[in-house]
Amino acid sequence: HPKFHTPSFSTIVTGFFVAVPALFLNLDLVVDLTSIGTLFAFALVCGGILVIDPYGRSDARFRVPYINGKWLVPLLLIVSVYLLKTYNTAGNHEFWLDATGQHGWLVKEPITDKVIGGFAHQIPTMVFILASLALVAVTFQKRLSLLPVLGLLTNLYLMTQLGINNWTMFLIWLLIGLAIYCTYGYRHSKLNKIAVA
Repeated sequence: HPKFHTPSFSTIVTGFFVAVPALFLNLDLVVDLTSIGTLFAFALVCGGILVIDPYGRSDARFRVPYINGKWLVPLLLIVSVYLLKTYNTAGNHEFWLDATGQHGWLVKEPITDKVIGGFAHQIPTMVFILASLALVAVTFQKRLSLLPVLGLLTNLYLMTQLGINNWTMFLIWLLIGLAIYCTYGYRHSKLNKIAVA
């Protein structure tokens, strides 16, 4: 846009390509895809803060206050696990069951599509647990700021609650977006033109 210097044309084109399929899709799917996309954007912002300014030393107009998360993040993880184990016993029991209600983790039969389908809904939760443990270890080791770490964990947790079908659609949409960016956007970006010149 000549006045605001925003990508107005690409925003309109993208809006069109999102709005037209939304007319023909299930409304719940559209809402969940919107939610997972928004939460992913928030998670990227929190992760970006951890990469660009992990200790709050930037000279920018707005800085995220630095609160050392070395001890607080592991403590919050321990308290969260204790509270979940103590007060969410039904949820803990359901986690170890597959979608058919069988004790799928204990099944010794060859893996079938039914078993894989039964556990597919647990994949986001398992990935979140592993990512949380890794982030807690990195926070303890590098003394990362508490606020972006909590923001990242919160957004990732909320994303795990949207289910495997939404994750599948989100990953397909993300791969399409990355393909467009890598084939067109990267070559036509202003930063790339400055670097070449």
